[in-house]
Amino acid sequence: QVQLVESGGGLVQAGGSLRLSCAASGGTFSDYGMAWFRQAPGKERQLVAALNRWGSSTYYSDSVKGRFTITRDNTKKMMYLHMNSLEAEDTAVYYCAADPQAPYYGLGDISEYAYDYWGQGTQVTVSS
Repeated sequence: QVQLVESGGGLVQAGGSLRLSCAASGGTFSDYGMAWFRQAPGKERQLVAALNRWGSSTYYSDSVKGRFTITRDNTKKMMYLHMNSLEAEDTAVYYCAADPQAPYYGLGDISEYAYDYWGQGTQVTVSS
């Protein structure tokens, strides 16, 4: 079973950049499909980006496509979210999540319910 810890959140001005990190411990990291979700106050949690077990397939929500990049380093058991051109609408708690049923190839199911393991979240606040 994997444990996940996010870091790297903070306060940034609109147009700025942040890099979120997700550190995994326990289990074999490459066994898991990974994703970043976010939840803004009063809103449902939404998928931001997803990554397959090997980092070769990615998904981005339309709202972040072209601005955010999801990556992983299986040797370091780390996942990252590189966020550029941040907007006030990106303000949210960001969570990393792991899917133990991810297929060997491709992304598979990237709905919220596919992810069994979650971090505690890290706050990102973008001031306009």
